[in-house]
Amino acid sequence: MQVPIKPVPTEAVLIVNAHSRKGESLYLEAKEKLERAGVKLIAAHAIRDPSFLNATVRAAVRDGAPMVIVGGGDGSLSGTVDDLVNKDCVFAVLPLGTANSFARTLGLPLDLDGAIAAIASGRRRRIDLGMIDNDYFVNAAALGLSPMIGDSVPHNLKRYLGRIGYLLWAVWCLLRFRPFRLIIEDEERQHRVWASEVRIFNGRFHGGVELTESTDVDSGDIVIQAVIGRSMVRLAWDWYAKFFKLKSRDANTVEFRGKTLLLNTKPHQRISIDGEILARTPVTVRVAQRAIEVVVPYCSEKHCDNAG
Repeated sequence: MQVPIKPVPTEAVLIVNAHSRKGESLYLEAKEKLERAGVKLIAAHAIRDPSFLNATVRAAVRDGAPMVIVGGGDGSLSGTVDDLVNKDCVFAVLPLGTANSFARTLGLPLDLDGAIAAIASGRRRRIDLGMIDNDYFVNAAALGLSPMIGDSVPHNLKRYLGRIGYLLWAVWCLLRFRPFRLIIEDEERQHRVWASEVRIFNGRFHGGVELTESTDVDSGDIVIQAVIGRSMVRLAWDWYAKFFKLKSRDANTVEFRGKTLLLNTKPHQRISIDGEILARTPVTVRVAQRAIEVVVPYCSEKHCDNAG
């Protein structure tokens, strides 16, 4: 017997990171357009100090909000999901950041009107979350060059130039970066390779670029992708080939897949989790299957016939 599909709630709490690239300027517009689209806002918050974002989401879930709409970038979204794991509260996304990788993975429109329409007329989808030790994340984590870029990029460069600002800073960081030794342990054996960057995927996008096509947020496993070798030219080419979807885009990467993987490096590396430096090797990487419910467009690219 097929279980009836619950509709997307029509009542929600709106929480916007006003410190994000677009959050401050779009908060009032988002509030007005959501209500016009038929979403009744129980409460609405523009959070100008990101340190209060998690507590605001936690309070909304604790008070019984049927849906929480979070507006911000990937870091804002990732930092709030811990309080929604296995809770009867739907998670909806307004992509107001720079790369918006999680929104891209979910097939959400990146413009405000499109994202609001998806929330108002979309459907529920239960998805996995990734975990680095005990920290949940929505989309991707990385070590190597990406954390170096994310941790040091000037805020104004990111705020006003967006992805172009990231690219310019990435070139600067590339000249100062050194490869490292990567050790992965799966259920069968230990793998050792030289790497210049490592990506840990729950979704498909990182930095706004689709870097893997072999997984998705409901695949039931976690993927570690390594750009192998010690050449910085090879790393730059990997990003270029994947950005432009060249036929050779997977030539310089290897992938390890499983439900639980042990990851270590020599020397130790910091780990960026959805854009925020939150961990350091060694770590345990695993998948939390079907951990939260999100809102996606009613007929998203890969899931028109699957309402699960």
